[in-house]
Amino acid sequence: MAYPEPFEALVAAFERFPGIGRRSAERLAFHVLRDPEARELSRAIDRALERTRRCARCCNVSETDPCSVCADEARDAGLVCVVEEPRHVEAIERSGAFNGRYHVLMGAFNPAEGTEPQHLTLQRLLDRVRREKPREVILGTDPDAEGEATASLVLAALEGLGRDDLVITRLARGLPAGSAIEYLHRGVLEDALSGRRPVRTRKPPRATPPKRAREPADSDGE
Repeated sequence: MAYPEPFEALVAAFERFPGIGRRSAERLAFHVLRDPEARELSRAIDRALERTRRCARCCNVSETDPCSVCADEARDAGLVCVVEEPRHVEAIERSGAFNGRYHVLMGAFNPAEGTEPQHLTLQRLLDRVRREKPREVILGTDPDAEGEATASLVLAALEGLGRDDLVITRLARGLPAGSAIEYLHRGVLEDALSGRRPVRTRKPPRATPPKRAREPADSDGE
């Protein structure tokens, strides 16, 4: 016998969450029926949708605009760490190793899964760098294939701005390959931030030395 329509709709709603298949959705739906406090989930979703917004400057999620980090004048505005997701901001903040500001791309560059540059907040980052003129941008993407592709994309875009004075760095290679920033230990993040390295691929053009004037021929001439 098929499930009642309201219950089936609840299962279908859970299935829309990332990583939740049919069986997991059914277990969650049955839990909702058994637990009277599960109604709090609906209220929490409503509150989150109503009160959570994106910071117009860094694109992180926040209750205020600008967010608390962007509004904090004690933070180093000349240092911007570019990350993929809001959870990466939380991980770095927990480490206590960074006192700059952030820019959240809201995803990683992955054409195979349909995530193209226009789906990221890359253009807003470029506009921000032009406007605020930070001295350094840290590429803080994950040390996996998608993170490296995203870092390369952002690097190329930043270099296209033509700012030879802009320092562009990448988190140190001490990060375990294939790992995710939000799961790393505080000490690992501290080392990665303190050991970051320059990653520019284009060097500022060298000044061409003036040509030496040709010496006049010897007038004694033979």
